[in-house]
Amino acid sequence: MIRYIIRRVLYALPLLLGVNILTFLLFFVVNTPDDMARMHLGEKHVTQEAVEGWKHERGYDLPLFWNDKAEGAEKATRTIFYQKSVGLFMFRFGRSDSGREIGADIRQRMWPSLAIAVPSLLVGLLVHISLALLLVFFRLTYLEFWGVALCVALMSVSFLFYIIGGQYLLGKLLQLTPISGYDSGVNAIRFLILPLAISVIAGIGSGVRWYRTLFLEEVEKDYVRTARAKGLSEPQVLFGHVLKNAMIPILTGVVVVLPLLFTGSLITESFFAIPGLGSYTIDAISQQDFAIVRAMVFLGSALYVLGLLLTDLSYTLVDPRVRLG
Repeated sequence: MIRYIIRRVLYALPLLLGVNILTFLLFFVVNTPDDMARMHLGEKHVTQEAVEGWKHERGYDLPLFWNDKAEGAEKATRTIFYQKSVGLFMFRFGRSDSGREIGADIRQRMWPSLAIAVPSLLVGLLVHISLALLLVFFRLTYLEFWGVALCVALMSVSFLFYIIGGQYLLGKLLQLTPISGYDSGVNAIRFLILPLAISVIAGIGSGVRWYRTLFLEEVEKDYVRTARAKGLSEPQVLFGHVLKNAMIPILTGVVVVLPLLFTGSLITESFFAIPGLGSYTIDAISQQDFAIVRAMVFLGSALYVLGLLLTDLSYTLVDPRVRLG
C-alpha cells in the first residue's frame, strides 16, 4: 500500500503543475501586471513610476515564463511563473497582492467553512440515505411514485431560490434565524442553522434519487433473496445487507468531497456573509488578487487529488477483496 500511495502522489505532481500553468495562463490572458497595479493602486491618474514600484514590490516586474536577460538556469527561475509557483508545491502561499499573509488567512477562515460544511455533509447523508431507504421499502407503491416525483421537482429548483426563499421565510417573515452574518464560538450556531437547513433541503432531490438507485440495484441481487428466504424482515434486509453492500459507491461520493469541505462553498458563504474560504475566493476574484486565486485553486486541486486517494484506500476497509497494486 505504501508503494501505491507513493505512486499516486508522484502521478499527482504533473497534474498539479498543469493546473498551476492553466490558472497562470488564464489569469494573465485577462490581466497584465500593469492592469493589476493600476487596479490595486486605485487612482484615476496613477503614474507609471507608481505602477513600476507596485510591480517590483510584488515580483511582477519579471518576465512571465522566460527571462532573456538572465543567464543559465536563471532564464527560467527569474520569472513570474517560477517565483510564484515553487512555494505552492510546498504549501507556502506567500503574500496576497494586497499585502496580507495568505497562509494566515487560510488558517483563520477554514474554521467557518468547516463549521457549515461538515454538519451539512453529515446531516445530509443521514437524511438522504434514510429517505432513500424509505422509498425502497415502499417500492412499487404510490408513496415511491410521489416521492420520486417530489425529488425531481426539488432537483429542478435553483439553489439560489432555496437561499432567497429560506432567507425570506425563516429570516425575515418568521424571524427564526438571522438572515446572514457570523459570530465566533457558540454564538455561531444561530447563524449556521439557516444555511445548514437550506443545504440539506436543496440536496434532497439529487441525493435521495442517487441513493435510491444504488439500493434498488442491491435489492434485486441473489444474496437479498437468500436473506428474505431465511426469514429476515424487510428492515433487517435493508439495513443489515443492502445498506452495507452499497457502502462502496456511497464512500466514493463522500470521501472525495471530504477534503473539499476545507475550501468551503462559494455560493453559500457569499450569500450568508460567512467569512470562510469560499467567500475569501470570491472576494479575491472580484479584487483581481492573483496570488489568492492561484493559492486557492492549487489548494482545491491538491485536496481533490487527496480525496481520490482516500477513496481508493477506503475501498479496502469496506471490501476486503479489494487490493491496491
